[in-house]
Amino acid sequence: DKDDQIIFIREGIIVEHLDSHAIADKSAADLLLECKSNAKNQLLSSTSDPTSILDDMTSCVQKGIAKEIEKANEEITFQSEVRKGMAGLLENYTCADETLNSTEAKSTVIWDGRKVGIIVDRPASKIHTIENFLTEAECQAVEERAKPLLHDATVADGSGGSHLSESRKAKQAGIKVDWDKEQEGDLIARLSRRVYDYVNHVLPFEIKENGQEDLMSIQYFGRGPDDDKPDRYMPHCDGDCNGLDFKPGNRMATIVMYCEVPKVGGATNFRNSGVHIKPKKYAATFFSYIDPVSMKMDDGFTEHSGCPVIEGEKKIVTQWVRLGVDNENPWDSFNTLGVKYSDADEQ
Repeated sequence: DKDDQIIFIREGIIVEHLDSHAIADKSAADLLLECKSNAKNQLLSSTSDPTSILDDMTSCVQKGIAKEIEKANEEITFQSEVRKGMAGLLENYTCADETLNSTEAKSTVIWDGRKVGIIVDRPASKIHTIENFLTEAECQAVEERAKPLLHDATVADGSGGSHLSESRKAKQAGIKVDWDKEQEGDLIARLSRRVYDYVNHVLPFEIKENGQEDLMSIQYFGRGPDDDKPDRYMPHCDGDCNGLDFKPGNRMATIVMYCEVPKVGGATNFRNSGVHIKPKKYAATFFSYIDPVSMKMDDGFTEHSGCPVIEGEKKIVTQWVRLGVDNENPWDSFNTLGVKYSDADEQ
């Protein structure tokens, strides 16, 4: 946290210590000094009444703060564009480097006997890895259910629907969970319950399974290094990642579970966060993209991609988790823009 400190040692052993906090404090002090000076000059004038002086001082402070915030936002926007531009340039290099290991976790915790790596822990963007999240038997159960249902994967089309796209090459199948068999030990229901337990462990929403999307079985196949159109998923966001207010009924978290990992390729890149995750059999990657306090969405830090699968197969189970759905307002009553079909028809 102190890597950005700068110390100047000048003649006469004068030391000036500058970091982001000190610069902010000095800026605030300068602003207040200027406004106080203006107020003092008005007090010395017999033509100004106290209420008017107080109003003018308040206006002075407000204008000064607004100007500083505007400057800060311009700098943040500039740095964000630079960061995203660099991340875009590095995307293909990162995917192609098989020697690149997964990004090291900043901290680790234990959840339900499983090791969890906390890689990103921002209010509106969290990225975790969870070891041994699912079992071989659970993977087999999902694959057997998915086998007769597999079809080409689609992406949102920007107008509320979905379509096939070169940006996403894979096979997928939605798996409905038999919740009425949960007490009987149904493997898919057991796995799905674990998903919601983890989401509720991280986020304070008490998410229930009612109205949620189906579990999704997704399969990528490697066809060798000479394939010019390998199975992959180009950079995208699972939900909104524009920093705006959350729209009820939309996605706000994802868990990707790895049943089969390829020999070469298939890593998950969160390029704007500088995070690279190599798939590990039976592990999972969790990421959320909502600030539960402000209810603002992530601003691009959870944008991610699935690197090309070169050799072998990558078989994953994905759960997209929504907030604001239930039996009366299920996930499929919303279009891919997050608008209820009934509301869209009325417009």
